[in-house]
Amino acid sequence: MATLISSLPDHLPGRYIQNDTRPTLVGLSREELMEALGRVGVPEKQRRMRANQLWHWIYHKGVTEFSVMTNIARELREKLGDAYQISRPEVVTEQKSSDGTRKWLLRLAPDERGQRHEIETVYIPEEDRGTLCISSQVGCTLTCTFCHTGTQKLVRNLTSEEIVGQIMLARDAINDWPEDLAANPQPPSSGRYITNVVLMGMGEPLYNFDHVKQAMEIASDGDGISLSKRRITLSTSGVVPEIVRAGDEIGTMLAISLHGTTDEIRNKLVPLNKKYPLAELLAACRAYPGLSNARRITFEYVMLKGVNDTPEDAKRLVKLLAGIPAKINLIPFNPWPGTQYECSDWDTIERFAEIVNKAGYASPVRTPRGRDIMAACGQLKSESQRMRAKDRPAADAHG
Repeated sequence: MATLISSLPDHLPGRYIQNDTRPTLVGLSREELMEALGRVGVPEKQRRMRANQLWHWIYHKGVTEFSVMTNIARELREKLGDAYQISRPEVVTEQKSSDGTRKWLLRLAPDERGQRHEIETVYIPEEDRGTLCISSQVGCTLTCTFCHTGTQKLVRNLTSEEIVGQIMLARDAINDWPEDLAANPQPPSSGRYITNVVLMGMGEPLYNFDHVKQAMEIASDGDGISLSKRRITLSTSGVVPEIVRAGDEIGTMLAISLHGTTDEIRNKLVPLNKKYPLAELLAACRAYPGLSNARRITFEYVMLKGVNDTPEDAKRLVKLLAGIPAKINLIPFNPWPGTQYECSDWDTIERFAEIVNKAGYASPVRTPRGRDIMAACGQLKSESQRMRAKDRPAADAHG
């Protein structure tokens, strides 16, 4: 049974403070932190050292108050507290699936027009890992016909603060900061709960390149959140001109939302294909920097009944990817209200996977997670007209 929690419990850090107009330090690079320190009177010769101290407290320890930064003089802490905050997005609702998946509906700080938009973030726990699926845009500029997010028009790009803030909020919520883990009598075998981050939530990351780049630099910094870039995956629907650039400048793992083996099919499923057809997309994949058997590209392929799931589709898929070090994720379609599609039958999926496996490609069938709370792949959407109480899944309220 799914559980709906109206907000994070009061004792957890990082709650959004209403009407707080102080700018946040979250999402700033070290250089930007130094500039912020200069604005509160820190001498230039001290700024780099102080910026490193702030970085450690904010991104390694996950604190939300300047008062606990014990190696910084009290006078400076007070100045920082008067001028800045260390914020997280506001949690509107938290839902927990029967399989342990957690989804947060997050409300962002007011933009320049005073509007507060919402996004969704999903945490998927597994025995050997914990994956956080984060958003890069409010809504999406693309209109992939099988994706629920694609029915919500693009509102705006997220800032680096808002992208990093999703990771920090999730670490708050599941007690994943170092001191939390040290106090846990049964810490996860991996040493942390969030081991992987995937940019597979709302939005197209490569249409928000600069903010995604800065956020991932912060997330992968060894003195802070410290996620290996090999444990961060950027998923794109195929923004061909930015793919090689992403490999050079962002350097994470790459996933391609493929879903079709001919331009005719993919044009219907992923309309971006009309601008960047399969031949151009696969050429960009072959040119992805660092591509090797140890650094494979993941191709995501949603299984749609009667659309893209024939043995002929499987054989074409193998030919398309020839020579590309690749892993193929077969994704059973996750339904959402109003969709025109159905999930392929299980024996059809198994037959498809067998053809791909025999060709030498790893092709795991992704187990649907969080379907009961609309948290599965392709189900995210955050329109302000959220589910009314009577429309929510059967739930136990906790505050």
